[in-house]
Amino acid sequence: MLAVLKENIEKTLGRSVSDEVLHAVGDCMFRKTFDKKVLLAEEGQSCRYVYFVLEGSCYSYLIDAKGEKHAMQFALEGYWMSDLYSFFSNRKGIYTIETLEPCQMLLLNRQGFNRACDICPEIDRFFRLLIQNAFVALQYRLAKTNSEDAEARYLEFSQLHPNFIQRIPQYLIASYLGIKPQSLSRIRKEMVSKK
Repeated sequence: MLAVLKENIEKTLGRSVSDEVLHAVGDCMFRKTFDKKVLLAEEGQSCRYVYFVLEGSCYSYLIDAKGEKHAMQFALEGYWMSDLYSFFSNRKGIYTIETLEPCQMLLLNRQGFNRACDICPEIDRFFRLLIQNAFVALQYRLAKTNSEDAEARYLEFSQLHPNFIQRIPQYLIASYLGIKPQSLSRIRKEMVSKK
């Protein structure tokens, strides 16, 4: 169970961590199993947890005024997921988080988050880097969405996240990239015909 977490922490920090550090953060979390299509957080409700995916997949989304769903983030094994706006501000959530497959997850509440950061400077640094990297990735995604065509965005996404292409439904990938599912289908067909 903690092997996936250890790999994630070490990759983010760029160095190995001791079993003592790993158990310190592990003791602040608890494990839970979820079925497919379970809502882990809902827009308008407080998001109480940060989720670490051990097995399975999930995604976050928001629904616009027209009732259209917009995928914001995907998570497979070794990824973190939360509505950080709600989690850190104690305000109503802006995203809904839903499982796409049955999931095994580690959950970290606000008290556990603060305790892990207080007792272990390496974990405090880890979470700072994790949040920093997420912010940088979001800025990059916004810049690309506003400056590149749909085919370029899909090509880069498929190269950066080949596992997502295999496991995340195409209509959600289209939503994430800001394109219509029909456009994504056309792009995929054109890419296959170019090979």
